[in-house]
Amino acid sequence: MSATTNTTQPSLDPSNPSSTFAGLPAVPPEDPSLKTPENMSVPRAIRTAFLAVSQSEGAGARVRRSIGTPKLRNFSPFLMLDHFSIPPGAGFPDHPHRGQETITYLLSGAVDHEDFAGNKGTIETGDLQFMTAGRGIMHAEMPRQNPDGSANVGMQLWVDLPQKLKKCEPRYRDLRAHEIPSVDVDDGKVHVKVISGQSHGVDSVKELAYTPVWLLDITIKPGGRIVQNLPVGWNAFAYTLNGTTVFGAGNGAQTIPQYHNVVFEQKGDAAVAEVKADAKEEGRFILVAGLPLDQKVVQYGPFVLNSQEEVYQAMMDYSTHSNGFERAKGWESEIGKRMVH
Repeated sequence: MSATTNTTQPSLDPSNPSSTFAGLPAVPPEDPSLKTPENMSVPRAIRTAFLAVSQSEGAGARVRRSIGTPKLRNFSPFLMLDHFSIPPGAGFPDHPHRGQETITYLLSGAVDHEDFAGNKGTIETGDLQFMTAGRGIMHAEMPRQNPDGSANVGMQLWVDLPQKLKKCEPRYRDLRAHEIPSVDVDDGKVHVKVISGQSHGVDSVKELAYTPVWLLDITIKPGGRIVQNLPVGWNAFAYTLNGTTVFGAGNGAQTIPQYHNVVFEQKGDAAVAEVKADAKEEGRFILVAGLPLDQKVVQYGPFVLNSQEEVYQAMMDYSTHSNGFERAKGWESEIGKRMVH
């Protein structure tokens, strides 16, 4: 999906220090200060939690963006997180990317994609698509029309690529809902879909992104609790989809309602979450962890590189159809033509 060059995007004035964003500081994962005692789980504290406010994006779509806003920028390796809703007649017509990966998780409906390399496909409820933009891709993402007229809803996460992979060839990988393993814990009161990573002895089926990322879809019934291990030193957050969930342990526990992003401290090796026994509904959230990258981030809309010069080059390459964007010349997606004008 596109990221418009609006107020949430950096200026490209080389003399303007706001052209890059520092984000939250990350300690290298191998730093001794992050190590936890053997045979002892250390719950992660909550660094911040905030509501993802709805805004317009693309052509007629609405997104609740949390990462990639003034509240939270470049939480390495994460660049942007959108909880999107695409009504009939809306979508994300032809647009380019360079330098990042996108992970799209469809919660309801169906979304078609098509790119200038001839790749086409559809993800439906519960499916995921992992797209590596690499040196350059131009594509469109358009919703199917649901019989009841409802919107197509899902999550899209932008993940930074290590500098050495910024110029890799673009690729797609799909993960179907029926392929995703799951595990039930706390006497069945907690259900975990292991999209990527590990949970309570269950491993995901395959590596789908170049940058190491864990992605878990967790549902907790009233009275349920989970202690989910996370890789030491990785950055982690949870985005709440439904209900009210208590994150953290002891005096640091916080009650978090729907549509909030909960950002964890880097220290500790487990995320703790529960839903109170007297809650009127179950809680559901996406728990994500990723290996922080030690590199500068310079972003301008859909281009994510490591310097101002590389961003200027990306803009030039796209406009001149060169260095990875050759196939963009004269290309128009068929699905993009479905837009209602």
